[in-house]
Amino acid sequence: MTSSAMSAKTSGRGLVGLLLVALPVSLVGWLVIWPIISAVIRTVWRTSPEGSAGFDLSSYVFFFSDAYSLNNLSLTLWTTAVCALLLLVVSLPIALYLRFASGSIASYVQALAILPMFVPSIILAYALIRVLGPNGMVDLLLNFAGLGKLRTPYLTPWGPVIGLVWDNIPLTVLILLSGLGSVGNMAIEAARDVGANRLQVLWHIILPQITNSILVALSFAVLGIFSAFTLPYLLGPASPEMMGPFMQRTFRDLNDPVAAITQAVITFGFCIVFGLFYVRSVARNQRK
Repeated sequence: MTSSAMSAKTSGRGLVGLLLVALPVSLVGWLVIWPIISAVIRTVWRTSPEGSAGFDLSSYVFFFSDAYSLNNLSLTLWTTAVCALLLLVVSLPIALYLRFASGSIASYVQALAILPMFVPSIILAYALIRVLGPNGMVDLLLNFAGLGKLRTPYLTPWGPVIGLVWDNIPLTVLILLSGLGSVGNMAIEAARDVGANRLQVLWHIILPQITNSILVALSFAVLGIFSAFTLPYLLGPASPEMMGPFMQRTFRDLNDPVAAITQAVITFGFCIVFGLFYVRSVARNQRK
């Protein structure tokens, strides 16, 4: 085959590839990118009561000078950080166990770890209220045993933390388990042959090879938790509140769409920071 024929064949494949991704990319641009651009424009280019339009950052100035708005943002950042840390602490041991264990018990553990993926958030919230809420199952059992009442996490900042961690365990475990699949048994056995204990094998052999998977898992979890609505709305406190319920209440109860859109743009800005950190980390690992 001549070089010109090979070049034409390669160009044809490239054109087919572009056509295949044209539709999803167009949908992303229409349903995601354009609404973001429109929201930013709407919050920075506003019409005054006199009818004149111009550049205006007053909605952002109000947000970053309003104590209640800043408390809501701080609570969202705190919840996201705590949930990400707890997810790593809970999910990594489960993924390690599933990677190196075998038998029926490992199958049962994997089924239990993936179960929350098939439970809707509203059902999860109701179950947590019935179990951990006032006069819930745990409270009744403690009273029956004469151990006093449970200080319920329901309607406190810890309520959404419990629900969001439980809800994000399946995806985090699956991503970490996928990364652990690339860890070779020969490297682990070689480390053990030279006297490495389990902690040393984990720190020097396993973790360096799954760093990218950890970043992917945490990025997905952070983006989902930061913009969560159902669980914070049903399980969290009324004040302060996470950004999801805050946006909904501002739009519906206060009838202030500009302020709600401003909160959405700020939330998206923080999510972009997390997303860029993930993309930069993945690109760095690929170069290495």
